[in-house]
Amino acid sequence: MLEPLRQGLPPIDPSAVSNAATCALPARYDAVREARRFTRGTLGQWDIGDRFDDVCLVVSELVTNALRHALPADPTRCPDQDPLVRLHLMRWSERLVCAVRDPSRHSPAPRDPEDSDDCDAESGRGLFLVESFSDGWGWHPVTGALDGKVVWALFRLPAER
Repeated sequence: MLEPLRQGLPPIDPSAVSNAATCALPARYDAVREARRFTRGTLGQWDIGDRFDDVCLVVSELVTNALRHALPADPTRCPDQDPLVRLHLMRWSERLVCAVRDPSRHSPAPRDPEDSDDCDAESGRGLFLVESFSDGWGWHPVTGALDGKVVWALFRLPAER
């Protein structure tokens, strides 16, 4: 899952992850609230709660996009399978990565807000916000036994003293 994060950035050593946490999310819109709660608690434990506002906004957008655009028509049909949406938080000394896995292999498609006919639209700007509030984002297909993709956002953290 971490290989695409190396593109255009200083090397990330997966063995150097100082903290990692994951949360399975239900296929319901109240999962966004659960994701925010999980993120707040995790960042607080890692003593980087001062980044909560930006990280929480990005997590909310990534989870909302997964729920809105990546779930099958009837996500309750396969209750025995792995959770359809999963939030991963990974911290290195100077980086935090938020990654959301979903079952769709379709590319996330950012919409340019200036190309919109309706400047007041309440949806369609999620990836624009992710790009604006994070230090980088991307996606890649999941390989192996699982199907789908991971959409991630990277945040640079101040150097520890």
